[in-house]
Amino acid sequence: MAISTLEMNIIVGLVTILIVFVLVRPSRYVQGSSDVNVQVLALGDIGRSPRMRYHALSIAQNGAQVQLMGFLDSELDDDIKNNNLIDIVPIPSPAKWLQTSNRLLFLVVAPLKVLHQVWLLWQTLAYHVRPAQWLLVQNPPSIPTLLLATVICYLRGQKMVIDWHNFGYSILALKLGEKHPLVRIAWAYEFFFATFATHHIVVTDAMGHVLRDQLGLRASIRTLHDRPADIFQPMDATKRLAFLQQYKSVLKHYNSLADEKAYLLVSSTSWTPDEDFSILLDALCQYSQRAASGSNLPEVVIVITGKGPQKQHYETLIDKLTSQGMLSKVHIYTDWLSFSDYARLLAAADLGISLHTSSSGVDLPMKVVDMFGAGLPVLGFSQFAAWPELVTEGVDGRGFGNADEMAMILQELLHPSHTRLDGLKAGALKQSKRRWSDEWVVMKGTLGLG
Repeated sequence: MAISTLEMNIIVGLVTILIVFVLVRPSRYVQGSSDVNVQVLALGDIGRSPRMRYHALSIAQNGAQVQLMGFLDSELDDDIKNNNLIDIVPIPSPAKWLQTSNRLLFLVVAPLKVLHQVWLLWQTLAYHVRPAQWLLVQNPPSIPTLLLATVICYLRGQKMVIDWHNFGYSILALKLGEKHPLVRIAWAYEFFFATFATHHIVVTDAMGHVLRDQLGLRASIRTLHDRPADIFQPMDATKRLAFLQQYKSVLKHYNSLADEKAYLLVSSTSWTPDEDFSILLDALCQYSQRAASGSNLPEVVIVITGKGPQKQHYETLIDKLTSQGMLSKVHIYTDWLSFSDYARLLAAADLGISLHTSSSGVDLPMKVVDMFGAGLPVLGFSQFAAWPELVTEGVDGRGFGNADEMAMILQELLHPSHTRLDGLKAGALKQSKRRWSDEWVVMKGTLGLG
């Protein structure tokens, strides 16, 4: 039977596709054939992904080779850069025009951003890195990370471990609303691809409960609570004064801070919608008005660190409130610090502030963990299920639900006649003894290290 031209073209096309696939197919992992044990993927700025950096360091400290993949938008600390067992594999960051907080623009540019990331991730995971036994994936973002990670693990013979920091669909719901069709699709997508993972690591017991009991994931699910890296340590009075003398942002308040006539507060943020800084500004305005009325409350110096999409919005609002005299007893500074200087700032502060509201209700803010590592008590938004897993009310921190409650607690803790802040400091110092290496024993067993 003669073969038509169309049939011949189809056969040639299929053979060509097969040849191309065989030639460009990524190499597979063979036990003992690679010097790389674990790949760590954070589809975000590695410098702002402390948990994934800690994973990489811990893997290396256990004598295994690790490839750390992500954006390099921030300077990495020396213990990452200088470690011979850590290969840093940069992934190009999305163009700025693909990043927006506007809801309508988001619906337009989000698909383009996803396609761009799919291409970059495929190039990186399939060809730029050597195959490894394990691929440890940060989630969120889940789109397109979980899809690409699943495909790559199938093609390269790797095993996937998902490190759940939060749920990606719940963060998307902050922008689009819980009932938006895209949020429902994201929910189905996230938990469908989660079924392909060999292990799941979660940041809270509450998150593990959701995955195990509500979603029915059958793979192993283990809790690895965030703990501070060794760089976060309490600071004695002499070192504190030395730091305050060097830290230019608050240098003009040095005498007041040294004489305890003013208190130093610190908060860190990525300036995203899941942290409503209007609550903090409202509370600080209330505090300032109360302090200015002759109530003997001290002045407050607060440093807010971090980068993100809403930073300019809040800086403009802070300038407006200051010019209106609403913050006469409060001095607010925004800053971006190196990892080491940030750790020193936490240790030098009197109180840490967390505005993290938890889109899912079952994640916890890493910033609070770092504050405890520095022996710094915390005042944080507490109206979500997992908060008690991290902070013990009245022992190492206090929780609030709105600006009025926050203002009242600030007045209570900072009033000269009260000693409750000293009690919280004692509790935070006890918390500082709990370290990442103690919790990471869970991962040693999961990855078969040590």
